[in-house]
Amino acid sequence: MKRVLLFLAFAAGAAAVAFAQPSTTAPMPKPPRDFRVDARRAAYLGRVHEVLQWYADSAKPGQPETLGTGQIAAKLALRQDAAALSARVVELMSGPQSQDMFWMFPWTAISYLGRDQLTPAAKDAIRRAWRTYFPMRGDTENHWAMYYTSLYLMCELYPDDPAESWFNGKSSAENRAEAKDYLVHWMDLATTVGQGEFNPTHYIGEYAIPMLYLATWARDPEMKIRGHMMLDWLMADHAANTLNGILRGPNARTDDTSVVERWLALASYFSWTMFGNTPPPPNYGGFGIFFAVAAENYELPEVIYRIALDREHDYVQRDLKRTRRRWRYSDELFAPVCKTNYLRRDYAVGSYQGGLSDPIQAHVWDVTWAVPDPRGVHNTMFSVHPFSSGRVMQMYFTELPDAMIDSLASQGKPSYDVPDKILGGSPYERVFQDFDTVIALYDIAPGTRFPRVNGFFSKDLINLTEDRSGWIFAQGGSTFLAYRPLAPYHWEPRLGYRQLPSTQGYKWERVDLASEGDRLLVSPHLKNGTIVQAASASEFRSFEEFKAAIAALPLEFSLDPVPSVKMKTLRGHEVAFTYGAAPMVDGQPVDYAKWKLFEGPHLNAEKGSRKLTITHGRLERVLDFNTLTITDRVRPE
Repeated sequence: MKRVLLFLAFAAGAAAVAFAQPSTTAPMPKPPRDFRVDARRAAYLGRVHEVLQWYADSAKPGQPETLGTGQIAAKLALRQDAAALSARVVELMSGPQSQDMFWMFPWTAISYLGRDQLTPAAKDAIRRAWRTYFPMRGDTENHWAMYYTSLYLMCELYPDDPAESWFNGKSSAENRAEAKDYLVHWMDLATTVGQGEFNPTHYIGEYAIPMLYLATWARDPEMKIRGHMMLDWLMADHAANTLNGILRGPNARTDDTSVVERWLALASYFSWTMFGNTPPPPNYGGFGIFFAVAAENYELPEVIYRIALDREHDYVQRDLKRTRRRWRYSDELFAPVCKTNYLRRDYAVGSYQGGLSDPIQAHVWDVTWAVPDPRGVHNTMFSVHPFSSGRVMQMYFTELPDAMIDSLASQGKPSYDVPDKILGGSPYERVFQDFDTVIALYDIAPGTRFPRVNGFFSKDLINLTEDRSGWIFAQGGSTFLAYRPLAPYHWEPRLGYRQLPSTQGYKWERVDLASEGDRLLVSPHLKNGTIVQAASASEFRSFEEFKAAIAALPLEFSLDPVPSVKMKTLRGHEVAFTYGAAPMVDGQPVDYAKWKLFEGPHLNAEKGSRKLTITHGRLERVLDFNTLTITDRVRPE
């Protein structure tokens, strides 16, 4: 469970400072539409250079303490101040090391960038640290991607070194073989049954950065092409799940901030870098610098770029993913996650079928609407059962159980064990989505901690109306929203968190955010449910006409013996959904067993295939991990 918040993880190492960040604070970017390769490439490299220069400029002459890993890597990429950097490296390596795999990949980058710049003493100091410091491997998918990629590349840099020169007592050859074996295994999983930490708002960096490093520095041509192909795979998945660059739900992992302010995440840094259609987050997301230092070695395929920018046509994308690894109390190592995404110009609706994919940071469903500028905006709506359980924590984590829950706040996850949280999965939630209709049903077992459902209502909603029909109507941007709670409710102000100074991990205090305007619809009932229907404002002559259309929709529901809904959606489909049973659409059951790895107009792959076809218009790129080939073509008209 060892974690750090991405915006804080390298506060010391990256030495974040207060000075101008042109793209973070500048007006909304307008990506070019001419699709010329040279224009896109120049714009991409310009954004990369901005990050490098910003970090390099944050290091002050005569103040070596301002040279953190981010500044060192940036200056090496720009080929600046090698002597001062070497002295600082020796100084940093002389003290105790920490952060495990989060230590490994920055120093891997520095080692490669500094091969022909750092002094022998500096390189020796780094090499010595890989013998004396024992970084833990961790227990999550992103941990292992960072750990094994870093170990693999460092062992390629020192290919003949003996076992006694490495922290784990294995030779370079042994470490390299183990690392390659795992990385190939992980790629096989991701390309056959889906990624576990899918569409993460922050942890996208922990996959994209290692894959870029493989594509850039691996000597083994197999691992080099695998890194390149996997980075294409990740970026294609990211492009298809964004709305104007903003990654929305569902997400295997997010946090208390970006679950409501969808833009404020490292994912937005990658959208800005790759697509140029949203501002980067402050400090370029913290980890952004470690992508930037090697970013010139990657060129985003045009077909992915076009997918990211095109929201002219509505589309449904269905994807297969998997849960976090289960260590105890389960007959399945991974369980399938069946995602549905519906994307339109004005909004996007996404979900998976509920249950536990990740107990702490999962985000199961939401409606996110487009806004002119996403900074500071909470442009989303959803509901959640605030589930907390020590036994479930033991299912997914390997640490000693006694302090599992208590230690979460010190690791940057303060909301897990509070009743008003809006983050995390629940075994008592089932969700079904048909286009822009979401039905979330809850059958919470008696005695469960926090027997309630929390619905998030943003400060940025307007025209919020509690109608006597039972529907709650609101408008976000150019999106009309209808929210139907299935059990009685009351309103509570949303509470947040403020980090307090501490030398012992993270310390937090609760903060009443009522003044900001966010509210929670709280329904304290075991048998429960939420229905949300979205529509574009342009589909109706007025908000009143939308309200009348929703109120006129046939709707039947019951809560006993289990929650059940029958309704006609705004799109004319007859939907029946009962907790614990297969959803029905127009009389036909939804069969999750037939879910493909990807299915939609842009991304398509069969389960088990190791082969992804990426399409936009006539452009097509095929990533085939069976043959380790990339095939581009322009399809005939």
